[in-house]
Amino acid sequence: MTKSAARTMCGAAATAVAAVLAGTAGASAQESVTFGTNWLAQAEHGGFYQSMVDGTYEACGLSVSIVPGGPQVNNRALLLAGKMDFHMGGNMLQAFYARREGIPVVVVASAFQKEPQVILTHPGKYDSWESLAGTAPLLIGDNGFASYYQWMISEYGFTVEQRRPYTFNPAPFLADETAGQQGYVTSEPYSIDRAGGFMPDVFLIADYGFNSYSTTIEVMADTIANRPEAVQCFVDGTAIGWTNYLYGDNSAANELIMKDNPEMTAEQIAFSIAQMKKYGIVDSGDAETLGINAMTDERNADFYAKMVKAGVIEDGIDIKESYTLDFINKGVGVDLKKQLTGN
Repeated sequence: MTKSAARTMCGAAATAVAAVLAGTAGASAQESVTFGTNWLAQAEHGGFYQSMVDGTYEACGLSVSIVPGGPQVNNRALLLAGKMDFHMGGNMLQAFYARREGIPVVVVASAFQKEPQVILTHPGKYDSWESLAGTAPLLIGDNGFASYYQWMISEYGFTVEQRRPYTFNPAPFLADETAGQQGYVTSEPYSIDRAGGFMPDVFLIADYGFNSYSTTIEVMADTIANRPEAVQCFVDGTAIGWTNYLYGDNSAANELIMKDNPEMTAEQIAFSIAQMKKYGIVDSGDAETLGINAMTDERNADFYAKMVKAGVIEDGIDIKESYTLDFINKGVGVDLKKQLTGN
């Protein structure tokens, strides 16, 4: 399919979806809302930017402003203070911790079916995930050590001793061919290739059982109670946005991403999109039939049990209070994907 044909098909599909959204969501006309991301603008936020630039959010009544996060920005605090309507969370541990502390934050959708966290190694050095356990020196940051690394210890026999502190500087990894390093599948492999001249081997921890949802959409419980139409519009619009971003014409969204983050490049964006598709970060598993943003009680319960077993979080938390399935799993975007991809 040519680029112009893809753009035409994307536009026609978006128009049809917009008509559906406008007739079902019911949010008040052009209600202004803010969505805070958890980092600087990047392709990993692409679906949200897509729905903003192509009018999908507007079609069901929302005027959305995206507020990028960053090292000096705490958008989650603004959500808790009532100064932001929607927030991009990390994985489900964040939601479980909030419920433990009695904070009324609720996950209403999950843009990513897979946590994009990876362990990177030098090409050909390790032939399996299991071969890393107990042997490879692993550069892992403090947050990772307190969360997914504890699961790696519990499930696969990784050790405390093999962990080395990671300071987000790739130099120690590049200098040691036996070392592994944490990263995101959409980002660090590209950075390593640029800095070291080689593409590292990638071990996506989600593919070995770390089955948290990721890049969640968080709102306050009061927002669900008082503005459910706005929540439904944002969730549906985001599902459509990700479908168009991955399979349609995403050029306008990418331009806005690079405007919001001048250090971002078209080459990095292209790499990130390719990685999201290759590893099924956004569209895999339940999302293929239930629509992007899908979650299930069973999977959340399974992930929680693993974190309890690993000592990451205590047992006895009512995790069902930390999320809701009311706004998702309705197949939004599934037919649009078929139109855009032809299958």
